[in-house]
Formats: sequence, C-alpha cells, structure tokens
Amino acid sequence: MDLTAVLPMHFNIIGEIRHVEPIATGRGIRELARLQRLYGRARWRKRKGDATIRLAGGGIHEAELHWYEVHGIGRKEFKIKRFL
Repeated sequence: MDLTAVLPMHFNIIGEIRHVEPIATGRGIRELARLQRLYGRARWRKRKGDATIRLAGGGIHEAELHWYEVHGIGRKEFKIKRFL
C-alpha cells in the first residue's frame, strides 16, 4: 500500500508562488460547502501555481501546488499536485 496516498504531505513553500492561475470559482468548486462550513461563506477561488518547496524530509523540489483562497481569509489547504 502506498502511504503517500493516505498520509498528508508536510512541506514548506520557499520563496514566492509563480505562474498563478485560477482553476475554479464559486459553484465550480466541488468542495465549496465544506470550505464554507470550515472557514465561512465568501467568494472562494481554487488556484494553482508553481513554487519551490521543502519537504518534511529536507528535500527541495519544484512543484505545482493547488489551494483555495478568499479575500479576508487568505490561502488555505495547499496540496502538491505534481513535481516539476
């Protein structure tokens, strides 16, 4: 069994996120009800971008990240989608 599919990855973003693009907004976000329940009702956006990250084990990699964000609350729930 691949544990990376079960356990969350812990990482830190080093520097800035580049090439930021929107993926979905409002009702186009599948997780909208959960986000509103956890963080509050607002105009949520799902976005993606590239960044240099440091994994919990100490390795440094370039990766494509996805996250949710909203004005006044900020960026939430970063996840690594793929390594570049």
